[in-house]
Amino acid sequence: MRFEIVKCHGSGNDFPLIDARGIALDDAQWPVVARALADRRGAVGGDGLLVLQENHGLLRFRMWNSDGSEAETCLNGVRCVARMAFERLGIDRATLHLMRSTVEVAREPDLAPGVYTVGEVAGPAGLDVNEWPLHGEGHEIVARPIARLDPVLAFTAVAMPNPHLVAFVDAIDEAALVRIGTICEAAPDWLPNRANVSFVRVLGPEAIFVRTFERGVGLTDSCGSAMAASAFAAALTGRTEFAREVMVRNKGGLVMARAEGDGMVALRGNATWEWEGAVSVDPATGIAGDLIVARHFNTEIAAWAAVAEASAAA
Repeated sequence: MRFEIVKCHGSGNDFPLIDARGIALDDAQWPVVARALADRRGAVGGDGLLVLQENHGLLRFRMWNSDGSEAETCLNGVRCVARMAFERLGIDRATLHLMRSTVEVAREPDLAPGVYTVGEVAGPAGLDVNEWPLHGEGHEIVARPIARLDPVLAFTAVAMPNPHLVAFVDAIDEAALVRIGTICEAAPDWLPNRANVSFVRVLGPEAIFVRTFERGVGLTDSCGSAMAASAFAAALTGRTEFAREVMVRNKGGLVMARAEGDGMVALRGNATWEWEGAVSVDPATGIAGDLIVARHFNTEIAAWAAVAEASAAA
């Protein structure tokens, strides 16, 4: 199988992206493609695979993690898929249909010179952990410990719509984050569908820093739905304010987020192209090869690098 791809990223969350509107693969084949293309030891590498599809006139977003599992959403990836739809269909706004929800997307003024920017509105955030499911902790978890994860850390559980456990900390202990994320990644009986785990530092009334262990990926520089869930959890617990835009920083860069009291979260962030080309995937071995890069987007890469450097220094 040979695919035309764009290598892209949203806030440092990087992916191969395929326009699959004319591609007929079944749900057993896409995970093979995802594992092959996202394998960082292989020809391309990434945090997962993004796919733009169309079904009866409806634009569809799908995302597979690097382990081949399909995610309910990926808000950094949504912006990249939205950009592809905008450019190839000649539009500047759309509704993308995800696994269990929809998200409104629109072209926005550039966050910084040369940084292609997309706005998205996702939600509503869900607080009922029985829907994940997460067993044995009641219906809601807001700013309280989960003994099976840690006896001290206080978590807030938010579905966006994929499940997130958010803990606000004074300093980010990556070893502890990996330990807790690994427990969730093992899919214990009480958390069969796993969960993303984020440690969040409050930098001020209008800024937070998020570090995430993402299910199916591991420790990641950026996770869009984690940033949205963390922004909502910060407002819910009184650390920031609802209806006030905050800067959400991470190791990959930043997004701007505004959480509302009804659970909706608006994000503004980049959708940056790095290169485009073509690659083959052997369905028998699940290995990607014969990569040809047709074009690098050096101006975009440099524009985002300036934003990420400024964010890291702030």
